[in-house]
Amino acid sequence: MAQGLGTSMLQMGNIVKNPKIWIPPTVASMITGPVATMVFHLKNIPAGSGMGTCGLVGPIGVYTAMGGGKSMWLGILFVCFLLPAIITLVLGELLRKAGWIQFGDLKLDLK
Repeated sequence: MAQGLGTSMLQMGNIVKNPKIWIPPTVASMITGPVATMVFHLKNIPAGSGMGTCGLVGPIGVYTAMGGGKSMWLGILFVCFLLPAIITLVLGELLRKAGWIQFGDLKLDLK
């Protein structure tokens, strides 16, 4: 929860140890950005642009800019939650099979 709704920067220590763990979410962003604009025609306010789900600033910015509607809600659901989860899981599995990343590479040290 802290990572998804808080900040992905909690992973910075793990990214420094193995930068390849950044590949799945980066590719997910590369795919969902164009889908957001070209398929769902999502708009955002300047403060929400590029924020993703961090504190729900991105989705709240989309709502502020667009004011609701079925297409907007579907866009938020797919672009902010479903597509990134699916893309990241699939790419993560492929990278694990390739030996680039291992289970535990994303473990947060809760000291």
